[in-house]
Amino acid sequence: MAGKVTTAEARSNFSDLVNRVSYGGERILIDRRGKSVAAIVPLEDLELLERLEDKVDLELALRALAENDGTTSWEDAVKELDL
Repeated sequence: MAGKVTTAEARSNFSDLVNRVSYGGERILIDRRGKSVAAIVPLEDLELLERLEDKVDLELALRALAENDGTTSWEDAVKELDL
């Protein structure tokens, strides 16, 4: 379970919060007007999330390649990437 603090508390106690997360492995939610708007998480959590995102991106790319026989025209790529 994550701890919760307001944005004002986070601002006043930022060093303490970073230590709690870094050394204690806590996850801290930051609330503004009663709604969670951000989080401070251990670096390991962020790295895991990034690896999961990379895996999903790779699976989506492989699926797209399989559906296209591995080829995409330059025009289609520009259009799909909104360039």
